[in-house]
Amino acid sequence: MTDVSAIADYWDVAAPSFDEEPDHGLKAAPTRRAWVEFLQRWAPEEPGTVLDVGCGTGSLSALLAAGGHRVTGIDLAGGMVERARDKFAAAGLAGAFLVGDAAAPPTGDETFDMVLARHLLWTLPDPGAALRAWVDRLRPGGTLLLVEGRWRQAGEPAGSYVAGSESLPWNGGVVPDDLVAAVEPLVTDLRVESLSDDPNLWGRPVDDVRYALIARV
Repeated sequence: MTDVSAIADYWDVAAPSFDEEPDHGLKAAPTRRAWVEFLQRWAPEEPGTVLDVGCGTGSLSALLAAGGHRVTGIDLAGGMVERARDKFAAAGLAGAFLVGDAAAPPTGDETFDMVLARHLLWTLPDPGAALRAWVDRLRPGGTLLLVEGRWRQAGEPAGSYVAGSESLPWNGGVVPDDLVAAVEPLVTDLRVESLSDDPNLWGRPVDDVRYALIARV
């Protein structure tokens, strides 16, 4: 069984270098522009409220806030949250960031126009429970936006992430059919969009499975 505190420690250690990945830091103009365009397709048409679960250093949160949306970010790692807050402060953006379990966001009874998660489900001990919790936090007509994939590290030996990670249900990622099967009973409308063929999103060409699942409630 995976120790949640070990997961938090792992991402705290990763936080200082997290933005060195092109699709994390979004420092290159083509990559940043690709994510702006992607988010604009699915974010609320009018400025709305967004819950970014597993927000990391807040790069996607910042793009949404710059577009006028009110963003709340949740991450288990305090180091990630600290960097997200610093990123917003440096850009003069308003947003709220909380240290907490992204699978059970500590947002009380508040509901949102969109819940966003990127490359998070593979880290969770109970992704099904997380999906239910996220849908419960959506307002009627709200959007669940999941950016997911099945990566080459799926074949890495146990222990390459944290102790016990080999027992995670979606360790190494989740293929579209499995995610659709988990989400479809919870929503009224669902579609999948392949993201593997857009190198600008990732800062390089990729040869694994990357996609977005977009659902409405």
